[in-house]
Amino acid sequence: MTSLPMRLRLASGRMVADVFFRGASRLGHLHPQAKPERHGVEVLKNISYGPENEHRLDIYRPIERQEPLPVVLYVHGGGFRILSKDTHWVAGLAFARRNYVVVNIDYRLAPKFRYPAAPQDVCAAYCWLIDNISSYGGDGSRIALAGESAGGNLITSLCLSACCRRDEDWARAVWQTGVVPRAVLPAAALLQVSDPHRFLRLSTPPPWYQWDRIAEVSALYLPKDKLHSLDLANPLLFLETAEGTDRPLPPFYLSVGTADPIANDSLRLERALKRLGTEVKASYFQNEPHAFHMFVFRETARTCWREMLDFLAKHMGEP
Repeated sequence: MTSLPMRLRLASGRMVADVFFRGASRLGHLHPQAKPERHGVEVLKNISYGPENEHRLDIYRPIERQEPLPVVLYVHGGGFRILSKDTHWVAGLAFARRNYVVVNIDYRLAPKFRYPAAPQDVCAAYCWLIDNISSYGGDGSRIALAGESAGGNLITSLCLSACCRRDEDWARAVWQTGVVPRAVLPAAALLQVSDPHRFLRLSTPPPWYQWDRIAEVSALYLPKDKLHSLDLANPLLFLETAEGTDRPLPPFYLSVGTADPIANDSLRLERALKRLGTEVKASYFQNEPHAFHMFVFRETARTCWREMLDFLAKHMGEP
């Protein structure tokens, strides 16, 4: 059982993180460069992809475009429990200004909605995209998946749902579309939610205040019962032990800062993908923190975005 001091630390840390990121997002919206029309982009807000209030998505697309365009499905991070498509508007804008149609989604958050709610929603959004994106100028046969932190976990699990026969009805729905993403871009991804203590066993473990955040994710996201397989909560473990997949995995681009406390998950994913014969490019940015690429005004972040966009152009075709 978590001690009272630990619970207080976790609660206060969660509140500080939420306030910081929401405040930064609001301030970012005030910057003149944040206006989509300045970049030739339009945004269609709060389109429903399912029955719940959280089942909403925004579509970013070039104002002047030659349809159909390749599509990026973007899944935000936030430890499965905070943030939203609105805090991650910069990702939608960054891809759309390079001539992609971007589907930027909300999904149900923990602890109110524990696993498997989040991957259920991401799978539902993927199926909605395939059925509907042509109406918005997108090519449903050319889809890339992108997301950071918890979003990186969710897009990796979504990719496994497209490439592996699964028993879960929501994963099976993705398999039955027959559409495998062309590329997957997990950034700074937390790829194994169980066993947060593994980070304390590293030769250089993270400081307590960073490990607290990681432990909190596991405590608040994973189900309290044993009714669900955790394969798609821990896509890294699945890939490390799999003998193969039913359909070939698409190419992966991994990006992470070496100062990120969860960087080891990306290193393990790179090794697992190579073992399975999957094309993977991994970039480790020296001394950069968690999700550094979202601070797009920094030169290292811009370098990361250039690499991501070059990778997409290679595997999706020039939009």
